[in-house]
Amino acid sequence: MAEIVTTTGKRFRAHEGESILDAALRNGVALEYSCRSGRCSTCKAQLRGGSTAALHDESGLSPTQRADGWILTCVRVASSDLVLEVEDLGNVRMFRARTHPCRVQILEHVSPDVARVVLRLPPGAEFRYHPGQYIDILAQGGLRRSYSIANAHAAGNQIELHVRRIPGGTMSDYWFGQAKANDLLRLQGPLGTFFLRDVAGRDLLFLATGTGIAPVKAMLEGLLVTDPELRPDSTRVYWGGRSPPDFYWNFSGVGTEYRFVRVLSRPYDGWTEARGHVQDVLLAERPDLHRSTVYACGSDLMVRDSRRVLVDAGLPERRFHSDAFLPSGAA
Repeated sequence: MAEIVTTTGKRFRAHEGESILDAALRNGVALEYSCRSGRCSTCKAQLRGGSTAALHDESGLSPTQRADGWILTCVRVASSDLVLEVEDLGNVRMFRARTHPCRVQILEHVSPDVARVVLRLPPGAEFRYHPGQYIDILAQGGLRRSYSIANAHAAGNQIELHVRRIPGGTMSDYWFGQAKANDLLRLQGPLGTFFLRDVAGRDLLFLATGTGIAPVKAMLEGLLVTDPELRPDSTRVYWGGRSPPDFYWNFSGVGTEYRFVRVLSRPYDGWTEARGHVQDVLLAERPDLHRSTVYACGSDLMVRDSRRVLVDAGLPERRFHSDAFLPSGAA
């Protein structure tokens, strides 16, 4: 059993064949993570001592990062005792991921390509999460797909999802052609570390594309019931789509204290709101990035480009948080 020490002073042990991330979470050390498949870079850490082995390809790292000793903790196992330079989430309470049965309570199409799904957990189920986290739906045949939770709290043991249609996708075929009320499914969660922290007194900036608005909606709802002294000074949401029907949510449920900017990326006659890409529209407004915190969710291309241009413009990298939607390969 390898001992892993972080530069913040945390110590934990990993079983043989256990990923560094799983070992940390099992020991109550909250490291940041998202995809758990080596394709994003949320869980990256820098190896300062010891050796590791990769379980899967680390496509979320650039060649330069690899050469500089960066690893992705979700797909790396310890081959010896390790010293890692990595920041953890401190005293943030991470709710244990569990598997629950659930049934489809509501299924409605809110746009040609997006369905709103409400799942109902059993009356005795205890499901707690931070707004912004996601769940995995476990379907027959070992099929597993990840979906962000779109409501802040599971009132009545109900969880809201926003599901985008993926042409030819196995799970999409189910949601858009076969699913019906009262269908029995299983879910696992909560998962991920995409949730609000340390935003008091800052300017909070959200970037979203497509159904990336789902966890943003949950976080905005959560802010409404947050103690005033823990809230940001201001909150802006930039939501990008390709055509007007992509803006399937009208913000009405989260009050009027937030500023919303809808951004269309493709030419459309009669569109009078912002055009282009969400990160460019944000930068054009010249925000004070030194006092801002950014949460970005949606396409991997948007997330990567937003991180690059905003950090280059002065945003401290540790104040850029993201959850990139990565293709499953079979949808």
